[in-house]
Amino acid sequence: MNAWPRTRVAALPALLVAGLLLSACASRQSATPQAAGTAHSAAPTRAPEPARVATPVTDPLVTTYDGGLYVLDGETLQIAADIPLAGFNRVNPAGDDRHVLVSTSTGFRVLDAVSSTLKADEFTGAKPGHVVRHAGKTVLFSDGTGVVTVFDPKDLGGGLPEAETYTAAAPHHGVAIELANGELVTTLGTEEKRLGILVLDKARKEIARSEKCPGVHGEAAAKDEAVVIGCEDGVLLYKDGAISKIDSPDAYGRIGNQAGSEASAIVLGDYKNDPDAELERPQRISLIDTASGSMRLVDLGTSYTFRSLARGPHGEALVLGTDGRLHVIDPESGKVVDSVEIMAEWREPLEWQQPRPAIFVRGRTAYVTDPSRKELHAIDIDARKKLRTVTLPQAPNELSGVSG
Repeated sequence: MNAWPRTRVAALPALLVAGLLLSACASRQSATPQAAGTAHSAAPTRAPEPARVATPVTDPLVTTYDGGLYVLDGETLQIAADIPLAGFNRVNPAGDDRHVLVSTSTGFRVLDAVSSTLKADEFTGAKPGHVVRHAGKTVLFSDGTGVVTVFDPKDLGGGLPEAETYTAAAPHHGVAIELANGELVTTLGTEEKRLGILVLDKARKEIARSEKCPGVHGEAAAKDEAVVIGCEDGVLLYKDGAISKIDSPDAYGRIGNQAGSEASAIVLGDYKNDPDAELERPQRISLIDTASGSMRLVDLGTSYTFRSLARGPHGEALVLGTDGRLHVIDPESGKVVDSVEIMAEWREPLEWQQPRPAIFVRGRTAYVTDPSRKELHAIDIDARKKLRTVTLPQAPNELSGVSG
């Protein structure tokens, strides 16, 4: 195992002008000083270079770039730290208001985003994959080992917390979620074939299983702890102790990425129906009703990617389209009720690791990246307007933050 570089925080001298604050902008450049929490439509300026971290970062965001991580203040979008880290890295909320998990080639490393410190603490495991937060627990799935790790994120401040592990019968690209009653829902598969899910009780004895989910991928939890797992021909629904199948309207109707909300019984999913496409750029999304066990497809008139799906504070379905707009969908009616222009039109790259716009939602704010212009935007979801924009030194790739 190669040693990872020591974490360092890039620094500049103290602010050159006393009282300089980052502005709130309504277009897609960088920010200039202004009172926090306000918005205006003036042309943005370049974001300040990272300053030495002297105070904790407020509601931190983390974005990856080619060669490292930026830690940003969630209110001002000012860069608080630049942390060099080689390789293709992914980021996810750890489940508390302080930490983010960074997936590297060797495991899930713990980033204290409030202090901008990439710790040596690491949940080791080859091909670190999905990170799921639910019912006060964080669950990690290591694709290279099939090991599921469950821990309480409140314990991250004292080093690696005590964790429970479960090992799948075979390594595979999988996912797992622990419910409030201690049950563990996890995927079944091998490196060659993924086919379903099983449910384990609190003592980790199997209580339910379904192998009717080819290409199983992704999960989401809806209202009343209904869990949806994606398949190439629909979804599996685990609810009230039973597994059921909701079929896609097409023989091949792949749902591999989902976004759930505790405020809604309906799960937002992607939808692809061309099994032969080198890269399908879908224009329809799926709405899976966990109360009725039904599925509705909605044509957006624009394509989107796996980093485009999110939920708003009231359960709204949010989709970041390649038309440069954030589309707001009423999950009950399936109607697009509004859209917010954020950036110019863009096209999804063929390689999934390549940067493309991404969305991260926390509270009533949606954060959206525009790698082509090296920009980061903050959008007020309720008001449907842009709050501010900054330009970053490097093109952002993945985007996440603390849970708040």
